[in-house]
Amino acid sequence: MSGTRSEVCDAFVHEGFFYHDADALLAGTVPFITDGLAAGEPVLVAMPDANLRLVRAAVGRADAVRWADMTRAGRNPGRIIPWVLQAFIEQHAGRRVRIIGEPIWAGRSDTEYPACAQHEALINMAFAGREATILCPYDTAGLAADVLADAYATHPVLVDAAGRRPSARYAPAEVVARHNAPLSAPTEPVSTLVYQLDTLSRVRRFVAGHGEAVGLDEDQLSDLQIAVTELATNSVAHAGGAGELRVWRTAEHLVCEIQDDGWLADPLVGRLTPAADGIGGRGLVIVQALCDLVRVHTTVAGTTVRMYVRRPA
Repeated sequence: MSGTRSEVCDAFVHEGFFYHDADALLAGTVPFITDGLAAGEPVLVAMPDANLRLVRAAVGRADAVRWADMTRAGRNPGRIIPWVLQAFIEQHAGRRVRIIGEPIWAGRSDTEYPACAQHEALINMAFAGREATILCPYDTAGLAADVLADAYATHPVLVDAAGRRPSARYAPAEVVARHNAPLSAPTEPVSTLVYQLDTLSRVRRFVAGHGEAVGLDEDQLSDLQIAVTELATNSVAHAGGAGELRVWRTAEHLVCEIQDDGWLADPLVGRLTPAADGIGGRGLVIVQALCDLVRVHTTVAGTTVRMYVRRPA
């Protein structure tokens, strides 16, 4: 691969790397890792398992590299910024870090994809000025053209076999706005609970009944109750004092949805963990940690947060 990184670069570097086969993947990722190790930079590699094993075998033993299966660590795209990237960067505060993060692969569903695209766009805002380089691989043989087009818009720098160059299509705010679309109406039967302060206690029981009916295990049920109660409490405190909880089943998930009159004006709400001494700002980031997928649609007219928990096989 021709082209090198500048000797002097911005504090934060976010690159989209486009590969078409295993050889190209290794050609772009292995030098990125070994150069980081040579520079004394902590390295995190978070990729789907098959690619992770391929790259790990090519790098060989490297105790300074942390490896993570993105299908687990990032199965909810909303987890990746706070619980994977931010956690690693803050663990190595004061040092430049190097990260490979592959959040989008051919197995991602259409339901998951909008959250993935927003994730990639929001990385630029979340880590502006931080001492980090993040390389995001994209499989040009396996991903659709519109996914690759979003990658050009969410990465200020593009890397492929031809070299490294600025993206002429860079427009992350447009990607965030375009994927902040109304969520499709469920096709399955829906159960509804309208809550306010004096009926907030019903939320946990309502969720528990539906979770038990689909066989969620104890941990899943507890996590979902915490997530839904957190959002319902926020509705009462900050979004007009009331909200609506809707629950339904799909073939793969139990879905819980909160609708209220609030507006999430900051697109990074729920995407960064607040400072340890911070007050507030924890609700949605906790929800992201506890659910298998979270989709959000927010406008001045109100907000919908849809939470997915995978049903037992």
